[in-house]
Amino acid sequence: MNWNILKTEKEYNAAILRTMDIFDANDGSEEADELALLLLLVKDYEEKHIHLPILDPIDVIKLKMEERGIKAKDLEPFIGTKGHVSSILSGRREITLKMAQKLKEYFHLPAEIFLPTVQPTT
Repeated sequence: MNWNILKTEKEYNAAILRTMDIFDANDGSEEADELALLLLLVKDYEEKHIHLPILDPIDVIKLKMEERGIKAKDLEPFIGTKGHVSSILSGRREITLKMAQKLKEYFHLPAEIFLPTVQPTT
């Protein structure tokens, strides 16, 4: 098939399906060349048309706490005193770089998620 710039969701979906069909193409084959082109076209379409929501760092922390069954006091080693944890979780205080690093390691997530002015890149 001759591929062009993807302009519609239908074209995008067709490109995704074809990409999955030929994902294991052998290097140097026509399918490998087609796959390389499709990956570029899909990336271009996604950058133009698919926008990920901005994550609220407090919501991420609360979700991870719920998933792990932990309480606010369990965050004291990463954030500080009970008062600091409360201030962070209520949004009255911003997460510092040091806290973001510790939370990143504890929750195994990108540090950027915990910094309100920076969002992770894809």
